[in-house]
Amino acid sequence: MSASDPSAMVSSLTKSFENVPSEAIPSIIDCILASTSLSPSSLFSLLLDTFHTLTTDLLGAKLNCDHSSYIISFTSALCYLIKNSGTETGALQSFIWRAFLPLLKIIDTNDYELLNQIAELLCDIVIESQTWGLMETTLVPFALRSVGLSIGMFQNKESSIFQWSRHSLIQGPNGDVRDVDLDQEVMLLMSGSFPPFNACHILTSLLVAALKNCQAAQSTVQPKVMDRRGSLDNFAKNILWDLSDMTVCMLSQCAEHRSCAIHFLLPVIFRALDAFLMFEVSVHGLMFILSREHFFRKIWECCKSLFSRGPLERQDAYSLLALYLSFLLHIEGYENDAVRNGASEFDVREEKEFWEEIRRGLVDKDALVRKHALHILKISLGRYSCSVSSAENQCHAVVSENNLDAKNCSTILSDGSSTLCGMSKRGKWAEKEAKSLGVGQSCNSANSYMNGLQRWEAFLLLYEMLEEFGTHLVEAAWTHQVSLLLHFSSPCDLDMNPVGRGLHQIQLEAVDGIFSWLAILWERGFCHNNPQVRCLIMQSFLGIEWENHGNCAKLVPESFVLGPFIQGLNDAVHHKDFGVKGVYSSKTIECARNFIRYFSSYFSRRERVAFLCSLASVANQESLTRAGFMALAICIASAGSGMKTHCGSEARCGENSCPDVVRVECTQEGLSDDNRADLLDALGIVIERSKQHFNPNYRLRVCEQVLEAAVSVMCTCDVPLDVLLHFLSTVPREFTDYGGSLRGKVRRWFSSNSTKHCSSDYFSTELHDLKNLCNFPQRFVKNHHLPNASITYDDEDLDAWGYEVQRWARVLFLVVTDEHHLEPIFMFLQDYDINICTQNHNLEWIPQKFLVLILGLVEELQIGHEKLNRYAADVKTGKEVGMTVVLDKLNAPPAFSVFEKFTGRFLFMLEKLVSYTESSCSIFWSSPMKSDADLPCSVRGKLGGPSRRRLASPTTVAVLQAILSVKTLAALSSWCAQLRNGVWLDSAFAYLWDFSWKVILSPTYESEAGAEIHLAAYEALVPVFKALCTAFSPLAFDLITAYNKSALVNEGTRPLLDPLVLSFLKNINDLLAVGVLTRSRRAVLMNWKWLCLDSLLSIPYYAIENGVRFGSMFPFFSDTAVRCIFIDLVESLENAGESSVLPILRSVRWVVGHLCSGRLASIGSSCDRMDAQMMWQLVHSSWILHVSCNKRRVAPIAALLSSVLHPSVFNDLRMHETSDSEPGPLKWFVEKILDEGMRSPRTTRLAALHLTGLWLLYPRTIKYYIKELKLLSLYGSVAFDEDFEAELTENRDAREEVSLLAQIPDAELTETFINTEMYARVAVAVLFYKLAELAVRSQIVMENEDVHAALHCGKLFLLELLDSVVKDKDLAKELYKKYSAIHRRKVRAWQMICVLSPFVDDDIVQRVTSSLHICLYRNNLPAVRQYLETFAIQIYLKYPLLIGEQLIPIFRNYDMKPQALSSYVFIAANVILHACEVPVQLRHLDQLLPPLIPFLTSHHHSLRGFTQILVYQVLCKLMPALNPSNLEVMSLERRCFMDLKSYLAKNSDCMRLRASMQGFLDAFDPCTSATPVGIFSARDEGVEFECVPISLMEQVITFLNDAREDLRHSMSNNVMTIKNESLATGESCKDMDAFLKSDEGKSATQIPHDAFLDFQKKITLYKHGRQDTDANSFLGNVEFLNALLEMETEDLHLSSVIHSRSVAMERIRESRQPLILVASLLDRIPNLAGLARTCEVFKVAGLTIADASVLHDKQFQLISVTAEKWVPIMEVPVCSLKVFLEKKKREGYSILGLEQTANSTPLDKYSFPKKTVLVLGQEKEGIPVDIIHILDECIEIPQLGVVRSLNVHVSGAIALWEYTRQQRSNQCRSV
Repeated sequence: MSASDPSAMVSSLTKSFENVPSEAIPSIIDCILASTSLSPSSLFSLLLDTFHTLTTDLLGAKLNCDHSSYIISFTSALCYLIKNSGTETGALQSFIWRAFLPLLKIIDTNDYELLNQIAELLCDIVIESQTWGLMETTLVPFALRSVGLSIGMFQNKESSIFQWSRHSLIQGPNGDVRDVDLDQEVMLLMSGSFPPFNACHILTSLLVAALKNCQAAQSTVQPKVMDRRGSLDNFAKNILWDLSDMTVCMLSQCAEHRSCAIHFLLPVIFRALDAFLMFEVSVHGLMFILSREHFFRKIWECCKSLFSRGPLERQDAYSLLALYLSFLLHIEGYENDAVRNGASEFDVREEKEFWEEIRRGLVDKDALVRKHALHILKISLGRYSCSVSSAENQCHAVVSENNLDAKNCSTILSDGSSTLCGMSKRGKWAEKEAKSLGVGQSCNSANSYMNGLQRWEAFLLLYEMLEEFGTHLVEAAWTHQVSLLLHFSSPCDLDMNPVGRGLHQIQLEAVDGIFSWLAILWERGFCHNNPQVRCLIMQSFLGIEWENHGNCAKLVPESFVLGPFIQGLNDAVHHKDFGVKGVYSSKTIECARNFIRYFSSYFSRRERVAFLCSLASVANQESLTRAGFMALAICIASAGSGMKTHCGSEARCGENSCPDVVRVECTQEGLSDDNRADLLDALGIVIERSKQHFNPNYRLRVCEQVLEAAVSVMCTCDVPLDVLLHFLSTVPREFTDYGGSLRGKVRRWFSSNSTKHCSSDYFSTELHDLKNLCNFPQRFVKNHHLPNASITYDDEDLDAWGYEVQRWARVLFLVVTDEHHLEPIFMFLQDYDINICTQNHNLEWIPQKFLVLILGLVEELQIGHEKLNRYAADVKTGKEVGMTVVLDKLNAPPAFSVFEKFTGRFLFMLEKLVSYTESSCSIFWSSPMKSDADLPCSVRGKLGGPSRRRLASPTTVAVLQAILSVKTLAALSSWCAQLRNGVWLDSAFAYLWDFSWKVILSPTYESEAGAEIHLAAYEALVPVFKALCTAFSPLAFDLITAYNKSALVNEGTRPLLDPLVLSFLKNINDLLAVGVLTRSRRAVLMNWKWLCLDSLLSIPYYAIENGVRFGSMFPFFSDTAVRCIFIDLVESLENAGESSVLPILRSVRWVVGHLCSGRLASIGSSCDRMDAQMMWQLVHSSWILHVSCNKRRVAPIAALLSSVLHPSVFNDLRMHETSDSEPGPLKWFVEKILDEGMRSPRTTRLAALHLTGLWLLYPRTIKYYIKELKLLSLYGSVAFDEDFEAELTENRDAREEVSLLAQIPDAELTETFINTEMYARVAVAVLFYKLAELAVRSQIVMENEDVHAALHCGKLFLLELLDSVVKDKDLAKELYKKYSAIHRRKVRAWQMICVLSPFVDDDIVQRVTSSLHICLYRNNLPAVRQYLETFAIQIYLKYPLLIGEQLIPIFRNYDMKPQALSSYVFIAANVILHACEVPVQLRHLDQLLPPLIPFLTSHHHSLRGFTQILVYQVLCKLMPALNPSNLEVMSLERRCFMDLKSYLAKNSDCMRLRASMQGFLDAFDPCTSATPVGIFSARDEGVEFECVPISLMEQVITFLNDAREDLRHSMSNNVMTIKNESLATGESCKDMDAFLKSDEGKSATQIPHDAFLDFQKKITLYKHGRQDTDANSFLGNVEFLNALLEMETEDLHLSSVIHSRSVAMERIRESRQPLILVASLLDRIPNLAGLARTCEVFKVAGLTIADASVLHDKQFQLISVTAEKWVPIMEVPVCSLKVFLEKKKREGYSILGLEQTANSTPLDKYSFPKKTVLVLGQEKEGIPVDIIHILDECIEIPQLGVVRSLNVHVSGAIALWEYTRQQRSNQCRSV
């Protein structure tokens, strides 16, 4: 290297940096400077240029280790040269801009080591050269600018000290502009992005360096150093000011910036604030103060902001709090510094929001959040423990001054013992666990109680148990530790708040704080993953006897009750008995009721109402299960009735409690209307939500509870009427109408005369409510608009008025008990009736509202009248009614009198109402406008919903007024016609007929407005036709006839209604065809069309019901008219809207009836029957309609079935099958319906209901539907459809349509099964049962075609089913699972075959019995076999001659299967027992008993026991006891049978067997067992599997299996006892040792050395010859000697091999580690197999398992890979585990358990003994408590993650490796 060539020298030097460590760089530089003429500045310049090129080349590249070493060495050289350059700052400035900052730009932000080394080099230069001023003008502003730009700040704040704009950075330290080269470098650096993390790193490094230098300067008093210290302080304060401000900004940015601020900036800032508690800075001439308190408050505000933003921000907030609290807790003496400097301190633990956030975090659903919150809590409690002792001593002195009852000191939770002294074993163990942590000692005296620190420790113990520990620990320690937390010295302590204590210090010292933290534990327990823990926590909470804790119940947080507690009650695990046998409650719900009652008993009335509002609102906020919703309703009722316990609570607590604790307010507090309205609205929501659950009894119970709450907290007189009406409208009508279960409760609420809870001054609540109700009409019709202003209203307004009136009318008739109460109503009707025609229709609402009121009254009267008539019919027919109905009947006469009075008042109104209606309807006949310019904006254009009339507002008002008046007139006329006749009524009906003709004959306008008015006229026509058809009378006949004569003068006589119907169809179809109506309005018109047509077509039927007789001369409809209607209907079916489905189907039903019904032909129509072509059109259109409509609605399905499958058409055989044997239209439709019905259970059930009724009416049609009958017979389960029952109860249309279906005459079975999918086959069974009865009754008249058809179809169906059970792939299968689909179908098939047994006749009996025997021989489960036996018994009882022909040979076949023989034994025994005549019975006995006797000795235990029972039954019935004196003359056979009977009667085993069969022996009844009632009656007994009862054979097998299990268990216990004794004593080994020692002196010839390896040798010398006893003869035989010698040689060789193997095995045993792994508590095969493999790998001494048979399992062998052959495996059952462990402990083993407990030692800190037994716990529950008591130590594996558990196999493997590692280390050390 030449000194004259600087570049070569620099190149060589830089290359050496790659191999030379940074520590050697100064020496190399010194050598170069000494050996060359280069100055340090020259060399620095050369190296700086090279370094700049290096950083440019490395820009964008990823630095590796070599690069890092090279850069460090290079930078060290530059820094060393800067130090040698003197006091010049130019070199350092150049280094910063050209080397340091470019270097930081290329260093990865995660390369902390490199960053630290580079920053340290720079800080060393700055400290040595004291160039802090240069840093303030260069590096600090640049770093701040980089950070600011990264968070979106484009310029520094006005309050910032350092200016980092582009212009300020270009200037030098004194404001001078830098040189051009540096300016370019600065501009280049500022133009690109700079890593903000690296910038923060430099800022913190400079601040730390300045702080260190300041601390060093404090130790000297030299003036020069003091001046330097001042500049350092200013630098540190300035950078701290700007950095703290920047940090606060970064905390509100993205996650990367927050992480940088939390992990790098804040720790340094906190350190700086430790040095500068409070200081002033000058910013642009203004003085500012930065204090630690101010900065900490900013940090807390940032935390609060982060908590509200999201989960990631929340975690950063927790990290920020942890950093802050750690700093707060580890600063020593800062409080004294604060006092000395006059500064106050901020402690976040004094903030209420802090503790609320901790509590929220502890119950968060995210486990990581809970972990963070727990960490923060533990840190927060760090400084609290040091100040507890003195404060607690002070509190203890206060407590000791009080005279306390010992009972208050010792009360704990009620589910344990009454005192802490009498704890259970688990409780003592939990106490030991707690003591080891210093948690809560027992209170043994009246003056001792837990202090705050102990409560915190108990809280943390319980919380961590719930989070991390095993279930058994929670179970053992929960009750005990919670009892300690609830252990107070006196009730007065509850309000004790020590003066001068901080908020963080009294969290668990004041009892309100205790309960807020207890609520955390309860909430975590309620949502624990383990259901057992959830049950434990809930039982523990509900088991608290609050009366023993004074008034503490009120301190349970209300938010906990409304949230976690109600959510916990929603858990199904707490309500296992809910809904059983119709009981909608559970033990948990009842306990919750008691708690809520006690909790709410301290509320004032205002507080109770607010609490009830919140509680009821839960129903609208949470998704609740059936049990959870019922629990909520019961809690609401309990909270409402809690007021009743006030005084009792006061009496109990008044003596021992403070005066102001119990808030008992028996006087009424004033509640605003808003409070009452909010409460009733919330309660109404609960009732509305209950309607989602379809069971009526369930909803009734919910409504009862809600009403109870409402009645308890408020009186009806204190509630605004509109609010009260709205609330009661939510209660289902069926519960409050006549006969309703809640009618009496509601009436008592209104009629209560008590003023206890009422603020009203009225003498009687009932009179007040009646007055309000009677004043309602007056208030309702009042005007609510400006005077002289034109009024407008629309359909929505009318609907709202109508709903208001409906609610009022319902409550009115509910409350009224006497006629005179209604006098104000009658007076109102009279007054407004007079003025109805005098009102200004354009300026008044009175007429419209008056009509709405009348309409609502009529509808309510109609409902009440219908209900009363129904219950009157129930009483008349003797139907059982409840007590509520009986009580309502007592009020029935006043009700009928009320009906009469209203009718009389309405009759007087009719004349004026007709005049008013005639005036209002003039809008329908006037010429409409032709433009829609005045349409409201919301309905302009061609769109618009069906509720929007496309008319101008004034026209809309006029149209609605006309519709309302017509509807009211029609309703009044219809109501009055039911009870009275009169002139005014005739005039009203005359007007209605005239109105109908006017509408029908009115012209069709081509304008949209005209069409809309015409549409409105048809809307008004719907109620008119409804009234005219229901009240059809001779007057109507005269009116129609007169019109026909006047209108049809030249057309002759036509059917009565032809002109009306045909004109109606023509006019309305023309209106539809004009096309001026929008699509939605056309749909509305179509709906009115079908409703009107439905009423018109029903007139003939109503005429008959009303007694109108006209003779055959006046038919209603002609064939032409009916066919015209039919065509119109069929064409419209396919496109019918949802709202039109019911009316159009009803119209179809009427038309089909008119076409086919001969009964109505004389007066109804003059029509011919329907042909097949018309029917095909109908079924195709109907099917398309069915496919598109809602399958869940009952009414449309029923209407479709009754209209298409009309009884009048069903009798026509041509409709079922064509002449060429193809399906007819009805059969095609039935096939489609049933095929689709397999996916719609309701359709199938309703189809079965209707079809079976039709088949019963017309048996001749059954033969066409054998396939469908089979499908119905095999369909369905016992699933209950509660929605179906609810719809029938609530929906009037559904009830009417279902009632019109043809039904089988068995109402009991229909009512029982109609709500289940099982009803299809029940209906088929009843059908054939009724057909069989019909055949039996009509046997005398055999020429009856229906009888022949019934018998023929029954036979066909029976043979079809028998053929299926024999040949069908599924039904003939012998191997199938219990309760499988095949099992169910088999049961269903044989149930139906049993019902068909009466159809077995002479011509088919052989075919039937042949199929029967095939099925009896096959394997079948008892549930199926019992029906085969029942069917066989029916056949052989009917055909006794077949017994000798078929049964006897079967009994002689001794190779028959035992299962089949059991069935034949049952058949034979019952044939003997149930033969109808004695001679026949004796003949059967003679034939069948002898073959049965041999089976008493069968080797098959079930057949033997089964035969014993049945033979005994036969002998008892047919062989009564004889006189013993006659035994001598008895035959041998007779005596044998008598002895057999005596044995069976007295043998204990036989008696035990018969005793277990109680109720099964006489279960078979031949008269009922094959009937639908007998087969399906098991459902009433709670049998859920296809209504199959337990058979006798199944009961016998169960008994024998139980007996065998008992025997096996007894034997197992004996074996276990023997094993335990051997484990406990080891006598066998000791006896063997003694035996060996006692025989040591014996000769070898007596006991050879391998005696225990010897075996028997047999040698036959001469098998057939003489044996020579002379020994010489053997010796002389050479062959014999050679054979003997060869044998001895083989023996020696075998002995040697065995000895070698024994030695080898002993060597292997000695090489094994003395560790035994106990896995007896495990039951999962993969874990056991994996542990066996692990034990073999680590050569453990043994592995214990509970059952050795698992070793032969294929899964075990697959996983263990033959490990079980090499590792010693011992069978130690769980019941012997204690004995085994105690035995090993006596042998010197240490017994360890791998379990998480409070005392567990971490695995990495535990030293294993050499002889160890390691116990592993159960997969989920861990090691049981009783085993833990035996352990010497518990060890646990340290875990760092969120999931706090490992698989047991993995845990065992880790522990085995740690044991092995320690043993190997010990061996190495010993060597």
